[in-house]
Amino acid sequence: QVQLQESGPGLVKPSQTLSLACTVFGGSITTNPYYWTWIRQPPGKGLEWVGAIAASGSTYYSPSLKSRTSISRDTSKNQFTLQLSSVTPEDTAVYYCARVLTPGSTQGRRGQGTQVTVSS
Repeated sequence: QVQLQESGPGLVKPSQTLSLACTVFGGSITTNPYYWTWIRQPPGKGLEWVGAIAASGSTYYSPSLKSRTSISRDTSKNQFTLQLSSVTPEDTAVYYCARVLTPGSTQGRRGQGTQVTVSS
């Protein structure tokens, strides 16, 4: 059974770049038909899709975050990463990585999530 685990700093200063990694256990990130996804949930709000990388390596981004987002992968580590630049306090959220069946979906197997706070 696939498991996902997020890792990265819990505190980021405004204007800096948020970097998170998701390590996948029990399944390869190059296996079709899955999309490896980043989702976030700001305090008091619902889930927000951030972006995804397909098994093929193609990337997909939320239009509202596209200019600041980069998702990449390291197949040797079975890991994919999120970089979100020029962060503000509005980027404070619990960030989840997930395996989903369609780009844009927030439904699928998720990691436990990691809290990221943007504050000076």
